Amino acid sequence: MLWGMAIYKLLRPAEWAEFQAAGQFDGTPFDHESGFIHCSSREQVQTTALRVFGPRTPLVVLAVSEEDLGGTVKWELAPGRGEAFPHIYGTLPLSAVTGAFEADDASELDDVLPD
Repeated sequence: MLWGMAIYKLLRPAEWAEFQAAGQFDGTPFDHESGFIHCSSREQVQTTALRVFGPRTPLVVLAVSEEDLGGTVKWELAPGRGEAFPHIYGTLPLSAVTGAFEADDASELDDVLPD
């Protein structure tokens, strides 16, 4: 099933527009500092959105095929979080994006994403 193999990347609308224009995504400034592109599982994405962006922030949630990224995805424990998150070590190609879901408010992601 498509969604079972998806990981999720949170972007601001302008970042998504830049990604689409470039055809690939090399990460946000925070991703560059970390050395990888931060992503979340379906279960983690709502909590991550609120922790990182806060409510009332418009976001685009990208569903990304983990399978299409091959060995560039590593699930690693986040410091102080006690759970593993998917991290992309490399460039994210537009071809790996299987869906883009827009939310006017970061607190409403669960309402716009498929289960």
